[in-house]
Amino acid sequence: MTADVVKFRPGLENVEAAKSAISEIDGKRAVLEYRGIAVETLAKESCYEETAWLLMKGELPTQKQLAEFDHDLRQHRAVHLKLKDLIKTFPATAHPMDVLQSSVAAMGAYYPPRVVNDPAANWNAAVRLTAAFPTLVAAFARVRRGEEVLEPRADLDHAANFYYMLFGKEPTPATRKVLDACLILHAEHNMNASTFTARVVGSSLPTPFAAISAAVGSLAGPLHGGANEACLQQLEQIGGPEKVKPWLDAAIAKDSKFKVMGLGHRVYKVKDPRATVLQEFAEQMFAETARPKTYETALELERVCAGIYGVKGVYPNVDFYSGVVYQALGIPTDVFTPIFAIGRVAGWLAHWLEQLQGNRIYRPEQDYTGKANVPYVPLEKRP
Repeated sequence: MTADVVKFRPGLENVEAAKSAISEIDGKRAVLEYRGIAVETLAKESCYEETAWLLMKGELPTQKQLAEFDHDLRQHRAVHLKLKDLIKTFPATAHPMDVLQSSVAAMGAYYPPRVVNDPAANWNAAVRLTAAFPTLVAAFARVRRGEEVLEPRADLDHAANFYYMLFGKEPTPATRKVLDACLILHAEHNMNASTFTARVVGSSLPTPFAAISAAVGSLAGPLHGGANEACLQQLEQIGGPEKVKPWLDAAIAKDSKFKVMGLGHRVYKVKDPRATVLQEFAEQMFAETARPKTYETALELERVCAGIYGVKGVYPNVDFYSGVVYQALGIPTDVFTPIFAIGRVAGWLAHWLEQLQGNRIYRPEQDYTGKANVPYVPLEKRP
């Protein structure tokens, strides 16, 4: 290793990999801002369409700009017929994230640009990707149930249209609002693994579909977006709020380093602000329905864990409650992470567009730990 190379840090922890003006996190004060605006404010006062514009363009839109952007999104929701045919070829047992990644990559075969030197074409691709993600996710969700794929409705907004394409009915106002808020809360989160993936792949100047497809693959893992599935499965495994403490005591007795899914974050040392906002929306939604047992279990698990892990700066992250909310909406567990992707695509695209400004391909160093000067032994002389 040469003297001017930064010391190796697993996972690039605390290593600055890019300069960005898109979002900022203060993990000690539970602050997350998109372009300087608190995520709590956006979740409560804004809508996903406006937040997506803010992330990709850098500032809040005017009424005219938002209306035009909203119109463009609605006009680009439909995907090529052969893409829908492709989705129908996947086995019903496939994970929706695998199907989404493949479908997004396939979009590059049907839509421009092939090169990324035209800002107008890049913006059109960003609009198309943002608009198409809900269509792709909903299409496979219905196909694997043996149901007809529904065409998007231009009279519904982003969140409501996705719900309609998934279930064939319009959401209630409360359901539409909580789903819209979920998309906003998941839209951007600094230099996380999938965002870094989008920037790394984008730095070699492939199509945006290739960069975003790679980001989907990165998000799919249980250490990233897939954590919301694992968290809900954990809550169901516990079986109820009265079983939380015995379950946790037994788990810690078996493994003193036991990790509770949905607790802790690489950046936050207090409760994730997204979890706090999502919990508020969940309470509002559950006021119209019964509070699910999994939600009561989550509340008790958070309470018990606060006395054990809180001193270590380990608190609920956004995955802790998102799965409970999605389950209450009737959404299948393995569609949770695709919904994460539907929201996060705006953040990925914002970083991809930012990466193209003064782009330099990523080429980090490594700390080689292998052998040296090993002689080649002909095959017939090897033992």
